[in-house]
Amino acid sequence: MTTARTTASAAPTTTTAGRLRALARAETTLLLRNRTALLTALALPLLLTGAVRGLLEQQAADHPGLDVDAALVPGVSGIVLMFVVYYNLTASYVARRGELVLKRLRTGEARDPEILVGTAVPSVLLALLLCAVLGVGAALLLDLPAPVNPPLMVLALALALALLIALAALSSAFTRTVESAGVTTLPVLLLAQFGSGLLVPLDAMPERLADLCRALPTTAAFQLLRLGWFGTTGSAPATGFLGSWGAAAPQLGLAVLWAVLAWWAARRWFRWEPRR
Repeated sequence: MTTARTTASAAPTTTTAGRLRALARAETTLLLRNRTALLTALALPLLLTGAVRGLLEQQAADHPGLDVDAALVPGVSGIVLMFVVYYNLTASYVARRGELVLKRLRTGEARDPEILVGTAVPSVLLALLLCAVLGVGAALLLDLPAPVNPPLMVLALALALALLIALAALSSAFTRTVESAGVTTLPVLLLAQFGSGLLVPLDAMPERLADLCRALPTTAAFQLLRLGWFGTTGSAPATGFLGSWGAAAPQLGLAVLWAVLAWWAARRWFRWEPRR
């Protein structure tokens, strides 16, 4: 009887879904209270759309075949994901670590991946909402065609989010304070914006540089977004639904590989307590 009671009391009293909901609800409350972060995230797409369009139009002058509208939507969506998910989440992990929240959570029933994912849920949902509004608005205002392969776009978003959450956890390991997150995340932000086809399309780069940029961690997932919508990344003729899956196969493999490596590194070096 004693053994039975001990076993029963040691069994988890909550489910994974319940723990994730609780963590997400707490993080959502904190995000809504942070008016600066919330205002920045909401205003970011509007500010970036005009800036990115201007840059793309300048590049289109030197590269007549560049489709500005086709590059605009994936570019702005990728930048939104980088700032709303990667940057904000890095700062959140650092803040929760400094407040010893992460340390206390580990003493409960929540597993390590649940803590990382639960903390990320509000940023992920906000980024998806902004991307959806951006996509619908662009389709209406720019008269873009309907997406060629919506399931591929969903898969690309999932891979991009998995990668960015892991990169945020990894970056937080090298970030001492919330204020220094702007410095530690800057290399990844710059590489993604200028090397993954967000601000400078790969078609506008020299061939060797474009090949090098295609191997960057964030490039494959962001290029898959464009491939899923338009059936091409700009460097090949457009294809249909089935053809886009064939064209996406190499990039899918690369995106999965980078996501797995990023999660391995995050679990290896993530810090749950402040540095001493």
